[in-house]
Amino acid sequence: MTPQYLQLQGLHTKYNAKGLSVVGFPCNQFGKQEPGTEAEIKEFCTTKFNVTFDLFSKIDVNDDTAHPFYKHLTSQETKPKGKGKVSWNFEKFLLDREGNVIARFEPRTKPNAPEVIKLIEANLAK
Repeated sequence: MTPQYLQLQGLHTKYNAKGLSVVGFPCNQFGKQEPGTEAEIKEFCTTKFNVTFDLFSKIDVNDDTAHPFYKHLTSQETKPKGKGKVSWNFEKFLLDREGNVIARFEPRTKPNAPEVIKLIEANLAK
């Protein structure tokens, strides 16, 4: 699903000046797909996908070792996915300007899917 980096960067480029912040949290809990160091992951994302949005420290998102931020995100009953464990890398959470989770999308939902864009634009208009 790494081509989604291109779409995430597209959202960042198009909407950042209007208030959207795209952020990434690398995680190696899914098939050990992100085994590199934080520097290696950042280099891969910037050289292969021209990522300029913020990539944070590599964290765990599930189980007892989950970062507190993800414990909070996954405890929220949101649409369309609902609460519970992160199923795979590239699961997406949309937060409003106050930090409230307003949507959660499965990893296979593309960042530029119409339902994602509609929510982004509606919330940026507020």
